[in-house]
Amino acid sequence: MKPHLSRYWLNTREKDPEVFQQGVACVCDTYAAARENREVGIHTVSTDEMTGIQALERIAPTKPARPGQVEKREFEYKRHGTQTLIANLEVATGEIVMPTIGPTRTEMDFAQHVARTIATDPDAEWIFVVDQLNTHLSETLVQVVAAECAIDDALGIKGKHGILQSMATRRVFLTDPAHRVRFVYVPKHSSWLNQIEIWFSILMRRLLKRASFSSTDDLREQILAFVRYFNHTMAKPFKWTYTGRPLQV
Repeated sequence: MKPHLSRYWLNTREKDPEVFQQGVACVCDTYAAARENREVGIHTVSTDEMTGIQALERIAPTKPARPGQVEKREFEYKRHGTQTLIANLEVATGEIVMPTIGPTRTEMDFAQHVARTIATDPDAEWIFVVDQLNTHLSETLVQVVAAECAIDDALGIKGKHGILQSMATRRVFLTDPAHRVRFVYVPKHSSWLNQIEIWFSILMRRLLKRASFSSTDDLREQILAFVRYFNHTMAKPFKWTYTGRPLQV
């Protein structure tokens, strides 16, 4: 008898299918336009955090594969803490741009990451594809975007009035197509639409599952070294074939 197979399935929280499809189509259209936009100086980056990356040090060295023998990795390890990676995938080139690695992922961490990313090409337009985590719709992020776009209008007060009043009002501001820096949000529970998640799986398979890290500093340096290696030898645009049409399940 074949074993019973099952998979987890996470349904979207969006109750209106039209609203959901509009969000999906917006993301797919953004990807489809990325190459042409890049040619005229507009960056499209897929951005997210990879949290809780453990600096695990194996208590014995890995034995490399030999003819007739698979690689052997020590099962036991020492823990040296965790780090969070915030990464951007340039959709048009497949390269990782200005990664940030640190111990936390606060709204300030994310806003500073966005500011450092923009600083790599400060006069260009930037489109960030992100999920709807609250730190991606924060007061600090609005302030960063307002400063980058030279917007002098009063932003209001969080929880009371104006642009900063709520996540909904901040989202309207952050998605404004008239801004030089703007955001496209994937629908809730739709992380599969965010291309950076594909790259995170590459990082996990190629480095994090196989390596040994003597400290969080060592973990950070190995991740940055992998990013440099990836950009130099492996980076290319992902072939995105999904157009936003409803999936049949």
